[in-house]
Amino acid sequence: MLLKQATLEGIRRGDVTLAFRRWQRPTVKAGTGLRTAIGVVRIGAVEPVDEATISDGHARAAGYADRAALIDDLRSDGTLYRIAFDGIEPDNRLALRAAADLSDGDWHALAARFAKWDSTLPGYFPSILRLIGQCPEVAAATLAERLGVEKLKFKQDVRKLKELGLTESLDIGYRLSPRGAAALEKLREHRL
Repeated sequence: MLLKQATLEGIRRGDVTLAFRRWQRPTVKAGTGLRTAIGVVRIGAVEPVDEATISDGHARAAGYADRAALIDDLRSDGTLYRIAFDGIEPDNRLALRAAADLSDGDWHALAARFAKWDSTLPGYFPSILRLIGQCPEVAAATLAERLGVEKLKFKQDVRKLKELGLTESLDIGYRLSPRGAAALEKLREHRL
């Protein structure tokens, strides 16, 4: 689920507490978080609704001037869902990215994670880190081609590294976080 910057700012202020989307099936679940530029937006209820029940008040809670503006902005196909926002939490990956001092425990946990992920293709995840370290701000398609994998798989795998605070997404491509650079140095030391 993508949210426009104006909507995110409304969520941050507390003005926007709802969203409406037409989907074949929901792309968010109640009780989960949606990572955004302002932090993790907590998802409350996700419920199908009848368009006729949407009021001007619901539209204002979704960041629209009135019901008509909201309805005009909706896609025409799929089931209509009302998504309730339940606050914002900090994105823990931000603090994790900045943690460049890897303890022995941190390093062993990362090495174990790489070993688990690399069971079918040894050295694959460390090779992603090395490549991003050598080629920051290079498009995912180019990096995937260099590794001989499909772009979608590559992007999914980079997301795994991002969850560990090792990489950061840019407008084009990626870069290593301070934690990622420290992990790459440990990989060199341990020749993994």
